[in-house]
Amino acid sequence: MLYRLRRHPLPISAYFTHSLVLTYAYPVALLQPLLPPGLTVDSYGEYGFLAIAMVQTKRLRPAFLPGALGVDFFLTGYRIFTRFTAKPSLRGLRILRSDTNRRLMAVGGNLLTHYGYVHCQVSTRETEDYLEVNVKSPGGVADLRVMADLKSRPAPLPPGSPFANLDDARRVAGPLPYTFDCEPQTHSIVMIKATRSHWEPQPIAVEVRQASFLEQSPFSAARPILANAFHVENVPYRWERGVVEPLVAA
Repeated sequence: MLYRLRRHPLPISAYFTHSLVLTYAYPVALLQPLLPPGLTVDSYGEYGFLAIAMVQTKRLRPAFLPGALGVDFFLTGYRIFTRFTAKPSLRGLRILRSDTNRRLMAVGGNLLTHYGYVHCQVSTRETEDYLEVNVKSPGGVADLRVMADLKSRPAPLPPGSPFANLDDARRVAGPLPYTFDCEPQTHSIVMIKATRSHWEPQPIAVEVRQASFLEQSPFSAARPILANAFHVENVPYRWERGVVEPLVAA
C-alpha cells in the first residue's frame, strides 16, 4: 500500500528566497496526451502552457516542526497548467519532472509524492542586476541555463507571446492554487492545495541559453514560445495535505 504514502500526507511549510518561472506556450493537442484521465489542458486560445519553475527554497519541513529543522535546497520543476475536469473551476499544475540539488529531497520527495524528483547539480549566481541559474542533470535530459535581468522588473511580455497583455498573462500563467497527482491504483486524482503570502510576482526579462527538456519528444515537435516570465522573492509558502478525489467511471 505504498501508493497511499505518496498522497502528500503531511502539510509542508517552506520559504522561497527566489522563484523564477518561465512559461512556454504549446499547442493544446501536444500537451493533452501528457495528462492522466481527469485532467485537461488549461488553454488560452489554441495554446496550453508548460512552466519551468526555478526555486531557491529554505527551511522546508512538515508544518508542525520549527524552521530550524527544515531543509534548504534548489528545485527545478516542469509543470503543465491544467483543470480538473470534474470541477473545471479548479485550476492547477500537473508536474512532469522535478530536479533538486539535495539527494535527501530526491529520495524523500519520491517517497511522499508523484513529482518525479531527480538529483542534479545546480549553481546560481546573484548580483544586484542579475540572477543566473545553471542546472546539470543526469544524461543532460533537463539541463538548464538561464539569465534573468533583475533590473528589468517590470518587463513587457516576451516577443511573440500569445498573451494579449500582462493582465492576461498574470491571470492564465500566474501561480495556481492546486497541484494534481494521478493515483492509478484507485483511479483517483490527488489534489494538493498551496497557500502563500507576500506573493507579488514581477514580469522579468530573461535569456534562456539552454532548456534541454524542451528539445525532447513530444516538445521537440513544436517551436517553444516563451509566453511569460516572472520573478518573486522572499515568500512564505505552505502545501496542505493531499485530498483524494475518485474519478467517475466512464
